[in-house]
Amino acid sequence: MAPPRNVVKIAVQMPDAIPQLIQLDQAKPLAAVLKEVCDAWSLVHAESYALQFADGHRRYITENDLEAERLLGGLQSGSRERRRETLQHLVSLAPDVTFAQEVISRDGLQKLGTIIEDGDDLGEVLTLALRAFLELMEHGMVSWETLSIPFVRKVVCYVNMNLMDAWVQPLALRLLESVTLSSPALGQLVKSEVPLDRLLVHLQVMNQQLQTKAMALLTALLQGASPTERKHMLDYLWQRNLRQFIYKNIIHSAAPLGDEMAHHLYVLQALTLGLLEPRMRTPLDPYSQEQREQLQALRQAAFESEGESLGTGLSADRRRSLCAREFRKLGFSNSNPAQDLERVPPGLLALDNMLYFSRHAPSAYSRFVLENSSREDKHECPFARSSIQLTVLLCELLRVGEPCSETAQDFSPMFFGQDQSFHELFCVSIQLLNKTWKEMRATQEDFDKVMQVVREQLARTLALKPSSLELFRTKVNALPYGEVLRLRQTERLHQEGTLAPPILELREKLKPELMGLIRQQRLLRLCEGTLFRKISSRRRQDKLWFCCLSPNHKVLQYGDVEEGASPPTLESLPEQRKEDGAGVRISHLPSPVHPLSGDRVGGQPSLLPAVPVADIKALLTGKDCPHVREKGSGKQNKDLYELAFSVSYDHGEAEAYLNFIAPSKREFHLWTDGLSALLGSPMGSEQTRLDLEQLLTMETKLRLLELENVPIPEQPPPIPPPPTNFNFCYDCSIAEP
Repeated sequence: MAPPRNVVKIAVQMPDAIPQLIQLDQAKPLAAVLKEVCDAWSLVHAESYALQFADGHRRYITENDLEAERLLGGLQSGSRERRRETLQHLVSLAPDVTFAQEVISRDGLQKLGTIIEDGDDLGEVLTLALRAFLELMEHGMVSWETLSIPFVRKVVCYVNMNLMDAWVQPLALRLLESVTLSSPALGQLVKSEVPLDRLLVHLQVMNQQLQTKAMALLTALLQGASPTERKHMLDYLWQRNLRQFIYKNIIHSAAPLGDEMAHHLYVLQALTLGLLEPRMRTPLDPYSQEQREQLQALRQAAFESEGESLGTGLSADRRRSLCAREFRKLGFSNSNPAQDLERVPPGLLALDNMLYFSRHAPSAYSRFVLENSSREDKHECPFARSSIQLTVLLCELLRVGEPCSETAQDFSPMFFGQDQSFHELFCVSIQLLNKTWKEMRATQEDFDKVMQVVREQLARTLALKPSSLELFRTKVNALPYGEVLRLRQTERLHQEGTLAPPILELREKLKPELMGLIRQQRLLRLCEGTLFRKISSRRRQDKLWFCCLSPNHKVLQYGDVEEGASPPTLESLPEQRKEDGAGVRISHLPSPVHPLSGDRVGGQPSLLPAVPVADIKALLTGKDCPHVREKGSGKQNKDLYELAFSVSYDHGEAEAYLNFIAPSKREFHLWTDGLSALLGSPMGSEQTRLDLEQLLTMETKLRLLELENVPIPEQPPPIPPPPTNFNFCYDCSIAEP
């Protein structure tokens, strides 16, 4: 008897198994056939296996061919219920690439497009049809450019309708976004027929999915527009309060911000900042009357010109000379500021920032310029040079002019918190730069170092994504130079793996020994002594005085020193204690001179040549010192407070003070730490912390090298002598043999 016509014999093979010849009943479901094959090889979970042709194309055998044909037939059914069920099944199978190929090859997209264009049912059927259409198009087998204009216009109608199913419009917006990004011609059609006001309406609907898809289409339209069109569109959207709405109702919404919305906000921020690129790429034109007037306005906002204050009595040459001098005070490197602004980037964008700062923060601008104009030349922070370099830095950190990433979500909420966000950020940053300059006590040679620290301060704060400019200002000002150094050190230790638990335990055991070493160094520094400048209550004086600790750490000795003289030795001090075996003998000397004011304490001979350590009661610093306590809290005295310290001690029945103004911040830390160690108090200065960290790092590395049996010599290797002949080079023109 002949076998049925729907039964065929096929060979089935599997790696590392004996092939089997089976009779395949084509009427049976494929799942049942797979179950029988797996049972013959004692394989469980038959649903995890599939049949594949063993010839060249290696395609899998599926039932999708028949399923695709059946479903496409169901799309043309006159029954609404059957079409709905067919579309539901089609949506579930559309993500499978093999099934999608079969549907597309059988004109499935055209049949779905007919349902969408007809729009007989604006509810669930249309929603399913749009979803199935999008799933099939996502495979990339058919270009979006092949869609017809009537079809796109019909989808546009669904977006522009007022009363529409909540699921239809997000899908329609998603389809138009893909069309806009993929086809410039159809994108122009969408741009002309979908008003910006309509997208604003969708953004204001409290439906997160609809908001996200409306924002996606908006950013797609902005990306497809020319720079001029994009500027007009963004200006219009900002006038319609889009920025405020995003900030209040999307960024600060109670619902969490989705990844897709975060990406579109990043794109919107990047496109907005991209409007600054033309100014960033345009150098200043020295022949432009408008730009020359802007430079003069910048100068006049900072200085009242001598020529202007005296009227027109000055000659033209004298007036030009005054202007050139004021531009140099303003921080331009050249007397003609146009030469400084020829650099691109930042070009005219730096001038825009400086003008914005002078007009919107005039007090801070004047304070910045005048404060630095009154400093010594090498210590002044040049406003113009700093502004130009800071503008370049902000453009780099914010990636101004760079193309948008397709996946990034790195937007800053504060950029939607106020208008002119870039210029406002510059105003905060330029004041931060001046603050950091003073903290570092920088000179002109340190300009690049200061900019590196400011870059780190801005980058670290931007990474925190502050929600407002005020919060950014607070956080960045809470990151001073000392904190940046600490963070750098911590990160370096993490990178070197020196913060592992065993290493931390070793560091804790090493701390007492190293703190003792630092204490010893501080006391030795006090024994070496330091020259201090006398400061009267009226003005700074040129007189100097010298103070040191005796070698046995029992007495602080001091005396006057002539200007330009080298520091005296201990035995040459005019006011000293002579020590013998019986104790301390005080020599009779003229009345002592107050080390701060230079005034004599009394007219009679005094017995106060030095200060015994045993009589010292306390160490005072800053505003607690008596010689700066009554100088007021003006900013001109801030540096004085930071360098002032005093020693209070018993002088008979009264309390006396030895007052100091340190020559530098480092000397201040060394002396206050040394005096604290002398009095048995902890040394808590920033310098001690840095020294301890450096010693801990070095000692830890040495201990680790010892564990690896690396020999460490007792003496450092000798420094090789310098070369005697410096006339050497490598001739690159000589070919190798």
